[in-house]
Amino acid sequence: MGQYSKTILCVDDDTDDLSMLRQVLEEIGTDYNIREAFDGVHALELLHQMAEQNDLPCLIVLDINMPRMDGKQTVVRLQKDPVLSAVPVVLFSTSCSLLDQSFCQSKKVELITKPFDYKTLYSTASQLLNYCVA
Repeated sequence: MGQYSKTILCVDDDTDDLSMLRQVLEEIGTDYNIREAFDGVHALELLHQMAEQNDLPCLIVLDINMPRMDGKQTVVRLQKDPVLSAVPVVLFSTSCSLLDQSFCQSKKVELITKPFDYKTLYSTASQLLNYCVA
């Protein structure tokens, strides 16, 4: 698994959520490079560029509800791609609906509910770093 870098791709259309997650991840794992995308289309474009450079992230953190291509559609596309399907993915969303939980179980992707306070976000971000294989 040497093809993975110490990069985490965070995909969310909410810039405030991206900023908070970036800040906490940087505090916890100062040697991680945090890249951002604003929807699934943008994420796939970045991931293909990263793959061409043999610099895939060690983790993709996806919001579910985004414009153009949401997190679930993105997961489906990632899992169909022979190169990108090996990158660990976590859906990180305010949603905790049974449909979303069922989707995640069927795709073998973890769903983590976005915390509403900084202390819980810090703990959750620490959990996210456990997915990195770098």
